[in-house]
Amino acid sequence: MVKVELRHVPECPHAEAARVLLRECLAELGLDVPFQDNEGDYPSPTILVNGEDVMGAPASQAAACRLDVPTRHRLLAALRRA
Repeated sequence: MVKVELRHVPECPHAEAARVLLRECLAELGLDVPFQDNEGDYPSPTILVNGEDVMGAPASQAAACRLDVPTRHRLLAALRRA
């Protein structure tokens, strides 16, 4: 089973766009997979598929605004691999 997680800091200006992108990509691939939506001290926003950052960054717990926000291409590729 595919495990998907969205991580973001409180009030992240990019969290909603990442959430929408995630839902769109899951629907596009026909995947009925619930995802965890976790708010806390994370690089924000981060989307993990089976524990791996779709943008290829090493796992981090440092709260920060990301410059490399998840992209449709990278997210679809990660979901297809899973």
